[in-house]
Amino acid sequence: MTVSPPNTRRSAAFPGPRSWNPLGFFAPLAHEPLAFLERLAAEHGDYVSFRMLHERLYLVNDPAGIRHILADNGRNYEKSKSYETLRPLLGEGLLTAEGASWMRQRRLIQPEFTRARLATFAPRMVEITRAMLARWKPLAASGAPFDMAVQMVRLTLAIVGDALFQTDISGAQAAGVGAAIRFLLADADARLSSLVQLPRWLPTPQNRRVRRAKSRVDALVGQMIEARRRGGAGGDDLLGRMLAAQDEDARGLSSRQLRDQVLTLVSAGHETTALVLCWCFYLLAQHPEVLARLRAELDRQLGGRAPEVSDFAALTYTRQVFEEAMRLYPPVWIVERRALADDHVGGYTIPAGGWVLISSWLTHRHPRLWKEPGAFRPERFAKSGSSAKRPRYAYYPFGGGPRSCVGKHFALMELWVVLSMVLQRFDLELAEPAPKALLPQITLRPRGGLRMRIRAR
Repeated sequence: MTVSPPNTRRSAAFPGPRSWNPLGFFAPLAHEPLAFLERLAAEHGDYVSFRMLHERLYLVNDPAGIRHILADNGRNYEKSKSYETLRPLLGEGLLTAEGASWMRQRRLIQPEFTRARLATFAPRMVEITRAMLARWKPLAASGAPFDMAVQMVRLTLAIVGDALFQTDISGAQAAGVGAAIRFLLADADARLSSLVQLPRWLPTPQNRRVRRAKSRVDALVGQMIEARRRGGAGGDDLLGRMLAAQDEDARGLSSRQLRDQVLTLVSAGHETTALVLCWCFYLLAQHPEVLARLRAELDRQLGGRAPEVSDFAALTYTRQVFEEAMRLYPPVWIVERRALADDHVGGYTIPAGGWVLISSWLTHRHPRLWKEPGAFRPERFAKSGSSAKRPRYAYYPFGGGPRSCVGKHFALMELWVVLSMVLQRFDLELAEPAPKALLPQITLRPRGGLRMRIRAR
């Protein structure tokens, strides 16, 4: 396998298609992005440029080039203007902040996500998952179909609220807040896909719905922060630590930064993990041979009990299953960056101001990097398998470089806990046999949810 070097002495303009349409390739990118990007990569290779409106976009799908942009020369790239659509929901939290503001927030929050600290969260994850499984008993008895996507959102919201903020976000509240966050993310995506973006202050029906959803989410975050302040700053959770934390100049987070950070962690901290779990269940329901091997490992290592942190290292096939699910259906399927100065990658030039697209959907299915890329084969990720021979950025479900996901190990722990507990107790089947259509918005979702049935084992 040959991989292009990130820089060469000679640089050329990116290859790519031409368009005489004044909108460029806006329509296919907005309305069929996965298929459009796949066509570009198939026809033009790993470095492709195309026009959208007055912008020129640069698609990079080579692991060496991706590493260069996200990690090696990451300081030359900032988040693109597309992330501005998230600011009405997330403000200037860790996901949207730039420069010194981002660095300061990351420095304050990073200690909460060390592996030693995360180990204390596992027992609460187990208890919250156990409570969900108890609520599933009537569903299993009746055989009635239900939306697994909704169930996983409720679960991951409850876990985030309890583990990071010692707050009960469960039941109807979780359903309402989860629906509000999904609506706001969908609205942000719709604005990205629209040629005309009406000002937020106009009293249109959509803007009124956005304000109501935002008020619902803000109310929850405000209640969490106010309750903790009434009880005194501090506490053995992330919210308490953020209230008490100070950096080297004795400054902590401002009230606005605190709100934005809590909202970012609640929003991003549950949505992506819920989606990975949904795609795991979707794939396992279609591959009984993988499910049988996974259950054999769970029976052998756990013997029917709930997992503990010390079990995770032995649950190797379990990890391979969710790693393969994230390869096929990466929850954050595309990231965008804007070059601050001219750069050279893979023998091509990215000019200052260039808008760069990096899609894990493409890279994770690259036929040069993955044998039978569309097949569900968890054994790809065995340490002795082919994964050891692939370049580092052939697989990056949590991003890469300085801005990689701060909650990666928290999410991995959730996946181990939830998968092992659900599959020991229930059989799952798809209520709709047809393959799910994809909804590639800010995250990659099953269009219309994921209808499933369960039976007690």
